Amino acid sequence: MIFLKIVKFYLLLSILRIFYPISARVPFSAKFLLSSEKIHGKTEVSHSLAAFWSQRMITKANDRGLDTVKKNKKDDSSAALNSSFRTSNLKKYWPYYVLVFPGMVYLLMFNYVPMFGSVIAFQNYSVFKGVSGSNWVGLENFRKLLALPDFYRILGNSLIFGFIKTILIFPIPVIFSLAINEIRNMKLKKAIQTAVYIPHFLSWVIVASLIFDVFGKGGLFNIARNLLGMKSILPMQMESWFRPIFTISSVWKEAGWGTVVYLAALSSIDPGIYEAAEIDGASRFQRTRLITFPMLIPTMLTLFLLGIGKFLEIGFEQNYNLLTPMTQGVGDIFDTYVYRVGILNGQYSSTTAIGLFQAVVGITLVTLFNKIASKTTEDGGLWR
Repeated sequence: MIFLKIVKFYLLLSILRIFYPISARVPFSAKFLLSSEKIHGKTEVSHSLAAFWSQRMITKANDRGLDTVKKNKKDDSSAALNSSFRTSNLKKYWPYYVLVFPGMVYLLMFNYVPMFGSVIAFQNYSVFKGVSGSNWVGLENFRKLLALPDFYRILGNSLIFGFIKTILIFPIPVIFSLAINEIRNMKLKKAIQTAVYIPHFLSWVIVASLIFDVFGKGGLFNIARNLLGMKSILPMQMESWFRPIFTISSVWKEAGWGTVVYLAALSSIDPGIYEAAEIDGASRFQRTRLITFPMLIPTMLTLFLLGIGKFLEIGFEQNYNLLTPMTQGVGDIFDTYVYRVGILNGQYSSTTAIGLFQAVVGITLVTLFNKIASKTTEDGGLWR
């Protein structure tokens, strides 16, 4: 019977813990047990049980109070320490914060603030009425976008160029980096690095002019064809040549600059690993395959995930400067369409809807591939 009463007491105590504070629970629970035991004539046992449980709960309450005080003191001390640490860092590294500040302002002004203007994709926007005065049309602009006769052609072109840039061209900087890393002559290595970096700093206007000269009627391409006994052609006016020229020009201009991050990652590899592998008899190819390349995989995954987010954002400058009226059918992408329709014709709402469509596709691809990378690799993914 005493066992059953103790069980009942535990159940009642659990209920009391929910509805009453500790200070009110202790005397009430002891008093309840005492009164219930008096009814059955077992005052002596009830007194001992009541005293035991009341003393136990008071001890627990005191312990919790001490733990709370200690935790609060610890939190206060850690907060004060963090505050002083931040202040000292701010004073110590203020020149770096000053250098970062303009970049942060630029990021906020040109990347975050314009996001509020995306609302015009759901309006019949008028430059005279402004964002607040334009009529709300909901998803009408997206319906018009999907109903455009040129939408699926432009979407197909954007997907093809996105595949070329993200999948086909992506491994080339990695191969360049591995090749440059194996050069032992430092002067030759620096000369090659400089040579492959320089095209990145040329604008697409200059690069496109060079391409038109090379592939023109009197350019090097047709001179070589004539020497081989073939007739002159105009590749820049032919649809079949546009995508190969796009690929070659992208590799020539950007692949060298893409090696910067990979070479920085390679420089952080411990030379002792290579020395140990060499002692074990590993050849240079085996060291590259079994040490260097695996060390590059986390960097490759990060850059791939950052690049996949711009899968449909091919870049306006390259396509616009390489396009001709004869190649517009295979070279017209979302960026050139937005310029032609949105900027020149003033259809801001429709072209903003295209921008949102590109952003949604990019976010979806990044999330999907990040999830795959997180599951398949130990350190892969931008987030977990």
